[in-house]
Amino acid sequence: MENGLTSMGVILTKLQELVTFYGLKLLGAVAIFIIGKWAVKMAINLLKRLMMKGEKADVTLISYTGNALYIALMAFVVIAALNQAGIQTASFIAVLGTAGLAIGLALQGSLANFASGLLLIVSRPFKINDIIEGAGIKGTVKEINILTTKVLAEDKIVIIPNSKLTSDNISNFSAL
Repeated sequence: MENGLTSMGVILTKLQELVTFYGLKLLGAVAIFIIGKWAVKMAINLLKRLMMKGEKADVTLISYTGNALYIALMAFVVIAALNQAGIQTASFIAVLGTAGLAIGLALQGSLANFASGLLLIVSRPFKINDIIEGAGIKGTVKEINILTTKVLAEDKIVIIPNSKLTSDNISNFSAL
């Protein structure tokens, strides 16, 4: 009987040690995630407020920058939390890098339109309601998105990929 109680005591002691060790790691990981998420949100909000103070604040660019930075910082927070929990993150980061490369190659055309959209938003060769000619289309700009630009040409809306606009001459007849 005494031998059974001794082994039960050993088991309970080991269980208590495991719960204490892994419980603290898990608690630390949750704390890193919660505090990290809060800090990222605060940093993004501060960045957006600073960007809005400019005279020519572009809501699209501010939104894009905030979202891209949020994703990047949250990836860092998640990796830090997983590392604190005892999960090996080196292979996880390698898999993410490989997946990013594969996705980048698969979406090469879309990424070109995305980069061109950023270029159009930052350089502003035209704005909404300007009459332009670009990519072989002449018309009035109705919408500028991150991937495409919508132009009213005669009696139809033409959606032009941004990479086509930036790879050709753009004539802005309203900028005179």
